[in-house]
Amino acid sequence: MEQETIEAGKTAAITSYILIIGALIALSMNAETKNQYAAFHIRQALGIAITFIGLGLIISNFNSFMIAVPMWICTSVLWTYGIISAIQGTTKPMPLVGTWYQKWLKNVA
Repeated sequence: MEQETIEAGKTAAITSYILIIGALIALSMNAETKNQYAAFHIRQALGIAITFIGLGLIISNFNSFMIAVPMWICTSVLWTYGIISAIQGTTKPMPLVGTWYQKWLKNVA
């Protein structure tokens, strides 16, 4: 990916990792320009948000600290990995789930 494309989409890419609201804002920021770099990170951020909400709904039924803490840690690690990748200007998919996010959300952004 060219450096101009990365620089043009960096703001939307970083914004996408600010909870689900940031991903929605980044989607609207990328609606006209269709930047590939921003789209990659928007898909990654939406994937994290959907995973977090889905796991949260499932885990909330157990009401167990021992089950909830690993979910929070895993989500936090993925979020940190994604935002650092966006800041550095790379397009590495997240470990384990990043390629699935790209495949499942290919029509988004």
